[in-house]
Amino acid sequence: MTRTIAIVGGTGPEGMGLALRWARAGEVILIGSRDAQRAAEAASKINERVGACAPVKGMENTAAVSAADVVVLTVPFAAHATTLKSLKNSFRPGTILIDTTVPLATAVGGSPTKTLAVWQGSAAQQAAELVPREITVAAGFHQVSAVLLDSDKDVDCDSIICTDDERARQVASELAAKIPGVRAINGGRLENARIVEQITAVLIAINMKYKVHSAGMRITGLPI
Repeated sequence: MTRTIAIVGGTGPEGMGLALRWARAGEVILIGSRDAQRAAEAASKINERVGACAPVKGMENTAAVSAADVVVLTVPFAAHATTLKSLKNSFRPGTILIDTTVPLATAVGGSPTKTLAVWQGSAAQQAAELVPREITVAAGFHQVSAVLLDSDKDVDCDSIICTDDERARQVASELAAKIPGVRAINGGRLENARIVEQITAVLIAINMKYKVHSAGMRITGLPI
């Protein structure tokens, strides 16, 4: 099934990487940015790489969200709340929001190997409070390397999907499966995102220790 996916913060490394992989898989991608020109330039770069695959378009965030079936949020935590507040009236009823945000301490000038305490419990739970009630939220893709996404290699990593809505879980899982090497894992309710988000800080520390940018995570012993 092909759907229209808006990637908010799509000009950053994670957003560009996801856009590239999903465009290659035939999804319709809208790169969202506060700057429409910057979004258009990012989309042009991806189109040069995907060739005859689904075209990627760039536009301002609110326009991208209002045209999408699925919105993927890839902004730094420092911009998380303000971005969602600015988009609140742009979501179409029934839209699924997939939040990849990790509350890293870099948001307040701290270390990327540490996370901040979020009053709601996690960035994803904060998102659920900030979007309209009819918008369902899933947390996922936190540990998927932006460097690998931007390459031609398979991405050797599981993506733990946390959500209170099974339709959102299915869509997020289907999108994970469209990235070669990525496997979706049912991580339970949205409240579990607080644990999953923190794992990213551990992976950053591992990347720094081993001087790589490709450390991922696999869940073993599952019948899948």
